[in-house]
Amino acid sequence: MSDINATTLSGSTVTLADSGVTELASRLQGGLLRPGDDGYEAGRHVWNGNIDRHPALIARCTGVADVMAAVQFARANNLLVALRGGAHNAAGNGTCEGGIVIDTSPMKGIQVDPGQRTARAQAGVVWREFDREAQVFNLGTTGGTVSNTGIAGLTLGGGVGWLMGKHGLTVDNLLSVDLVTADGSFVRASADQNPDLFWGLRGGGGNFGITTSFEYRLHNVGPVVLGGMVLWPLPAARDVLRMYRDFCQTMPDEAEAFAGLLTAPGGPPVVAVITGYNGPIAEGERVLAPIRSFGQPIMDVVGPMPHAVRNTILDDPNAVHGLQRYWKSGFSPDLSDTLIDTMVDAAGQFPSPLSAFLMVNIHGAATRIDPAATAFGMRSPQWDVNLVSQWTDPSQSAAQTNWTRGVWGRMEASLANSAYINHIAGDDRPEKVRASYGANYDRLLALKRRYDPANMFRLNANINPA
Repeated sequence: MSDINATTLSGSTVTLADSGVTELASRLQGGLLRPGDDGYEAGRHVWNGNIDRHPALIARCTGVADVMAAVQFARANNLLVALRGGAHNAAGNGTCEGGIVIDTSPMKGIQVDPGQRTARAQAGVVWREFDREAQVFNLGTTGGTVSNTGIAGLTLGGGVGWLMGKHGLTVDNLLSVDLVTADGSFVRASADQNPDLFWGLRGGGGNFGITTSFEYRLHNVGPVVLGGMVLWPLPAARDVLRMYRDFCQTMPDEAEAFAGLLTAPGGPPVVAVITGYNGPIAEGERVLAPIRSFGQPIMDVVGPMPHAVRNTILDDPNAVHGLQRYWKSGFSPDLSDTLIDTMVDAAGQFPSPLSAFLMVNIHGAATRIDPAATAFGMRSPQWDVNLVSQWTDPSQSAAQTNWTRGVWGRMEASLANSAYINHIAGDDRPEKVRASYGANYDRLLALKRRYDPANMFRLNANINPA
């Protein structure tokens, strides 16, 4: 072993003595990885393959004690810190250059209480693992739209998912959070314990510490729900998206409807409506009939399925780790004809068959919460509009990124200057990050100054305490 160079919070380089690193390793049950160690390469890579960073250390945490030890070491050495759970963040914030990655992905405990309809899950759990345990009891809560998204990052950013119309966002179903703060101490936050912090954790992202477990309220989702997608050829896209826009204005809380422009496997670009119903199947068939009977679909795979299966509909290719990616996102209060036209025109020129537009309608119970009740304050009915560019060849990165930026530049006039913070891009301006917290930003800033005044936890949709 030898001394190791690492990056500090200020961006300078510090030499970590081997004795100190060895002492940290002795405190970690999960292990400590350095460059060259077995597992280091897998540990430094994240879902977005376009992110290529080399942390000095990766602390593999199996419990709260490991997380506390890693935070205390990072604080003592003023190290740049990245938090890794599901590693699904679009901006690649689950890894860093030269700092320390505090990796909670080995923390996989899940305990479901079917009588109380609650579940406690550790921070390394991903949604397919959570759904598997809850579905044994026909229970579930609002989770992500891709099954390998980590529960930690998705929850802290708000939590848009398949049950939001009926049961609200993930944060609306959060009962308590266990957290290690920037000073290395452990706290629990709930409505009764540290309520201000609990407020901030429901939408404030990873700004306040490292979450180690979450307690959720569960709901009866039945053995099966209705779900699936309907496809039409791209020439029908303008009419389909206008129909989709109108349908979303009147659909009941039990229904969900997302829309996409994507490339069919081995075929041309198509328009899709991805839909579901959280209630009796027969009633869902009736409610979703206007979508399924519109125009001349080329494919209709809507049908009964377990909730956990429905949460895999968008997995291919979006759950594939390691694809090259560049993601732009923004909220839209409506889907204007101009915005629809811009997206349809661009979809006919996708430079990669893996790229897609995705529109997620935020509606129902998720929009009836007081915007000040949780840190997630963007509660008006709206669409989360995303351009997810994905490709396989790293040599194409500049061309793919430039194409995406060009298209997004034509779309921005039709969008609000805010986004779902889980979809904030690494190159989004600080003004957009601030706007995405809305009227709650000042209260979040006060919490940040209280719990993380040195901004140790800055690789996120950051609230800068300076």
